[in-house]
This record gives sequence, structure tokens and C-alpha cells, in this order.
Amino acid sequence: MSRTFDPIELEVLWQSLIATVNEQARALQRAAFSPIVREAGDLANAVFDRRGRMVAQAVTGTPGHINSLARAASAMLEEYPTDSLVEGDVLITNDPYKTAGQLLDVTVLYPVFRNGRVIAFFGSTIHHTDVGGYGIGAGARDVFEEGIWIPIVRLMIAGERNHDAWKFILSNVRQPDHMAGDLHAQMASGEVGAQRLRSLCDRHALDDIEDLADEIITRSEAATRASIRELPAGTYRASAVLDLADGSEIDIVCAITVDTDLGEITVDYEGSSGASPYGINVVKNYTHAYTTFTVRSVLNPELPNNHGSLAPIKVEAPVGSIVNAVSPQPCTARHVVGMFLPNALLKALAQIRPQQAMAEGSGAVWTMQVSGQHPDGRPFITAMFTYAGGVGARASKPGLSACSYPTGVAAVPIEVVEASAPIRFLRKELRVGSGGSGAQVGGLGQTIEFTVDTDRAWQLNAVTSRLAEAPQGIFGGESGAAGSFTVNGEPVRTQARVTLQPGDHVRLDLPGGGGYGAPEGATTPSPTTDNEVPV
Repeated sequence: MSRTFDPIELEVLWQSLIATVNEQARALQRAAFSPIVREAGDLANAVFDRRGRMVAQAVTGTPGHINSLARAASAMLEEYPTDSLVEGDVLITNDPYKTAGQLLDVTVLYPVFRNGRVIAFFGSTIHHTDVGGYGIGAGARDVFEEGIWIPIVRLMIAGERNHDAWKFILSNVRQPDHMAGDLHAQMASGEVGAQRLRSLCDRHALDDIEDLADEIITRSEAATRASIRELPAGTYRASAVLDLADGSEIDIVCAITVDTDLGEITVDYEGSSGASPYGINVVKNYTHAYTTFTVRSVLNPELPNNHGSLAPIKVEAPVGSIVNAVSPQPCTARHVVGMFLPNALLKALAQIRPQQAMAEGSGAVWTMQVSGQHPDGRPFITAMFTYAGGVGARASKPGLSACSYPTGVAAVPIEVVEASAPIRFLRKELRVGSGGSGAQVGGLGQTIEFTVDTDRAWQLNAVTSRLAEAPQGIFGGESGAAGSFTVNGEPVRTQARVTLQPGDHVRLDLPGGGGYGAPEGATTPSPTTDNEVPV
């Protein structure tokens, strides 16, 4: 017989679940070896019921990770069904097409046992510093060049290491101690979550969390569908152009259909560019992640993010396109396109809710990975350090400066980067005047300059964008400044890894966000009624 919960008890249990996954995330962040996890918060944590449905997520983490993790758990349990697991089993994979879209993101699923039975799972996805292969850049020709592919396997078997799995993984990375440390951190965070969840069940006399999960998920889905039914029905179209360092352009085309009868939203990317030869292709999970995040941000951001609130939002994308990559299309730098998707989506959503709209921003963070050798021959490879440009302005607020919307990941502090590798920063400051003017001005980009203190050649994996097509304003707001990526004052015109020499000087000028509304004294265009946004 299903258990029912009165409103007070339900709120207490819900807040306890949130506190539990937040503690899991904090434990992982404190124990992680990778600076991008420890310092930048590039992680996701969530609790799942026995059926693999996400019930609650931690407040930390990126949309690309958390909403991909929501779909990854069910894929992992298809291979290892819940009732086939024994106490002490732990599952692992970095399959990019079933999880977060790149081999560097490793997902661990930790079963929670109580009274000899699985009652839940704690999942985590984090960005590992290195998984062998090409590195973080976009230059690999297929997924097999990008690093070691870990299929869905047991990392631990009945509490003992799966020695073959560990041997294969650690033999294929440049820093095995870092990989091992981060995997242990993921498992330890799962155990922290498990201990707290068992205590919660003991306090509230719960055999498992199935009835609680049903209540939370059902309520979340019903509230999401109710919010959708309040919107004007119809199909709303928009597009945006993303340019890359080599001069190529990516078209993102979207159509958002609001079905008020079903209480559903369907987002269709038909017409978007085909797959790229570079590793910027986005797997369906990652496209789904940033699509649902953007729609829910405008629709009803107060609702919990879980299986129920995600269910009414459907995503369609042409198979094999830039937004639905299939093996062996390379995808390590999928964030370049994935984090850009909100720019097109928000244009379409502006036709539905203009006051919740936002002008275009810089989009994806710029990622830099530096590798080389110390004077004694020891190799070094940086943790990826990520830098953000300006965010687009909103109806009531200016855009945020040097802020990594939509990912939410922070930049690794330059002091940490300099301590981990012989990198020396020369400049890091806001880029004055880079935000687009308007009734609300766009956020500022930033300027960063660095070199590497070495007497040997070194390699730079850099992934940049928006170097020609500046972030557009909306409703009469002006565009922000485009970005610039130079080495020794000369523009870099490639997406591939470059080899640099001692004394070479790298400069990054990140884009500024677009403005919202016409500047003072100008006429602000009104939202149109023909399903197109004035820009």
C-alpha cells in the first residue's frame, strides 16, 4: 500500500533530500583532485529512485552535467538492472552518447542498500583533468582519438576493486594518480549520500523512497504542465549564428511548440547545421540538457528540477546533426555549441514571455588546456581553466560581466593555475565598453594574457567562439563586442591544437553581452506577433 504524506511531512522530507545531495556534492568537491571540480565546481550530483528517476539534485553543478545525469542513470541501469546489483557494487561510464557528451566527463552511480535491498542511487558526473587522447580541444577527427572510452561497467564488485577495469583506465591517462583520486572522491561522495539517506529513512520509518519519489515527481510534473497551459499555444521560431576560430559558422535553428491541451513543449532543431569535422558536435543528452534548462528558466524556475519537471519538455533533433551527434563523430568540445543553444532558444521564448527574455551573450566559456614539460623532462598538463564573457541584458537588469551563463561553472583561480603548471598570467581585467548599449546594457567581457615559463615547446588546446558574429541585442538593444584570440598579436585561425615556443604570448578578449531595449532617446520595438523576434 502506498504511503501518503501530509504537506508538513513532505516539506521536511524534501528539504532533507536536498540537504543530503548538497552534502554529497560538498564532499565530492572537497575531496576531488581536479582543480576544475575542486575550484570551479564543474560537477553534478543527484539522487535517484530504484527505477533510475532523478528525484532531487544538488544546487551546485552545471545544467549540461545535471540534466545529462538525469538521463544517464536510466541508461546505466538498462545494462545493470537494479535487482542484479549486490551491496558494494559501483557503476561507471564516460560513454559520451549515453551521458554528458564528452569522454572527460565520468559518471559514477552508487547504489544505496538498506536491509539487503537497493533503495536508491547517488549519481555524480565530474570533469576529469585527462582521459588520454587529444585533450580538451576540438581537433580530434573522431571520438576514438579523444581519449579512453569507458563502457558501462562495474568499478567496484561487492566492495572489491574491479581490477581489470581500474588497470585499463589508469593505463590510458597521463596522470593516473589524479584519475584514481577523483574516482575515489566520487565513490566517497556516494557513500556520504548513502549514510545520510539511510538515516533519513530510519528517522521517518521509510522502507525506501519509492512513495516519496512518486509524490515529488508527480507534483513536479503536474505543476510544470500547469505552467505550460498558461502560455499562448503556437509554434515560435528563431535562429542564431555561432562562428568559430577557423572562420566556419554554425546555424542553430529552433522551433518551440506550445501544446496547451497536453501541457507540453516540444523543441525541434530541424534546419540546424550538420555535423562538424571538429569535436564540437553535441550529443542528444547534452542538447536535451541545455534545452530543458533554458525552457524551465523562463517557464517556472521555482519548480524542482527532477524527472517530473523535465518530462513535459520534449526535444527533437536531426540524427547526425551538430545537435544530435552519433558515434564516431567527435564531441570533446561539445560545450561550444551546447552552451550556445540558449541564445537561439531565448529568442523564441521572447515571443512568448518578452519580460523573461534575455539578449544574446558570449555563450560558451573559452577553454584553455596547456601541456608541456618541466626543465627536468617531467610532463605537465593543466586542469582546464574556463573563462567567460558578458551575459546578455534582461528587461529589468543589465547583463552580468565575465559570468559563465549558461553553464554556471567558475573559472579556476589564476593562482591555482599558476601553482599547477608553469603558466604566468600577465593580465586579467574586465573589457571596458564591450557590453552592448540599451535600456539595459550587456555584461562586459574580459581580457586575459598569459605565457608559459619554459625553455621547451608547449601545446595549447584552445576552444574559442564568437570572434566575428558579436552577441546581438534584443528589442532595440545594441550588440556587444566580438571576441579576439591572438598569439603574439596574430589572430589564431584554427580549432586544432597549436604548438607554441618559449616566450610566446597568448591574449584572449572575450565577447560582451548584447543590450536589452533601445538606448535612452531611441524607440524600443514592440514584440511582434508573427513569431519572429526583432533584433
